[in-house]
Amino acid sequence: MAKHFAANFVNLLILLLIAAAGLIYWGQSEFSKPGPLTQSVFIEVPRGGNIKGVSEDLAEKGAITNAMILRLGAKYTKQSQNLKFGNYEIPPGATMKEILAIITKGGRSTYRYLASYRININGASLILSERDAENGGMKEMLRFKANGEMPAAYQELVATRVPINYRVTVAEGVTSWQIVEGLKLADFLEGDVLDVPPEGMLAPDSYEVRRGTLRTEVLDKMFAAQKRILAEEWENRAAGLPLKTPQEALILASIVEKETGIASERGEVAAVFINRLHKRIKLQTDPAVIYGLTDGKGVLGRGLRRSELVKKTPYNTYVIPGLPPTPIANPGRAAIHATLHPNASNNLFFVADGTGGHVFAETLVQHNRNVANWRKVEAQRRKDAKKKKN
Repeated sequence: MAKHFAANFVNLLILLLIAAAGLIYWGQSEFSKPGPLTQSVFIEVPRGGNIKGVSEDLAEKGAITNAMILRLGAKYTKQSQNLKFGNYEIPPGATMKEILAIITKGGRSTYRYLASYRININGASLILSERDAENGGMKEMLRFKANGEMPAAYQELVATRVPINYRVTVAEGVTSWQIVEGLKLADFLEGDVLDVPPEGMLAPDSYEVRRGTLRTEVLDKMFAAQKRILAEEWENRAAGLPLKTPQEALILASIVEKETGIASERGEVAAVFINRLHKRIKLQTDPAVIYGLTDGKGVLGRGLRRSELVKKTPYNTYVIPGLPPTPIANPGRAAIHATLHPNASNNLFFVADGTGGHVFAETLVQHNRNVANWRKVEAQRRKDAKKKKN
């Protein structure tokens, strides 16, 4: 009887060992074989997140077949405690082993949604894009003005706490007041801004932020970036410039930025103003006069009046000699570089050419001829507009 019991016990033990071996083999196979995903999904590893919560999220999204196997695999490979906070894209067919490597290696977060918040002279707007699961590119979903009504689709993503990559982009030539006002309208930023930063000292660029970032933190990043750019460009400036300080360079760069939106013209526009400063000729730049009228708060929305061109103000460069007292906008690095490395040119004048660019001249006679041509273009445009209206 005892021998029969012992034999049965041994047989049962053997069966259990075989079953355990089979279970281990199956688990290893599940851990290493291609996963069930047919297209990419995006997951978030939250701050302080654990492998249990992440594995269940992966299973719910259909990225893995069994949350327990992923947890056991993470424990066996000693990666349970190595989760890295961030947002990750899980590619089609990814194995549990590969997924575990993705969420423990860390690196730059990959988001399904990108909200590009753009600030320009006409206000601020948000463009929401979604990553295409097939080719990885971004496709626009919607866009709206920051001071308008938020689309329901965007509100739903925010309400359900779907991870969104936010990016604040500031255009060249925007004033500090316009930047602050734009940031105030950003629903994803927090905190008050008590003071507008100095004009010209906010670098136009793109800045990645998270929902809840303080507005002052974004401004600090812009300020630090512009300070670094100005120092670098000033250090490497061309010789013989009539600019005594980095601040003077920044003032002139802001004028160059406002005078042309064409990259290839910046060096020539800068040369005109540099030549005028050398010859002690008044700069005669409309954007500076306009800044004196608006104080950088919005756009004038009309042409300058003759009375405004003859009235003496700190920013009326038709009346005052040299540079205005402060920058008139925030110039980008390209405008700062062009100002400190102007073209070798004798030009002293420029005027619009009717195509979006400018035509340059060395003498007043040439310039007057160019102005006359521009007047003809303006007259023809008014004539065409009148015909179209009728």
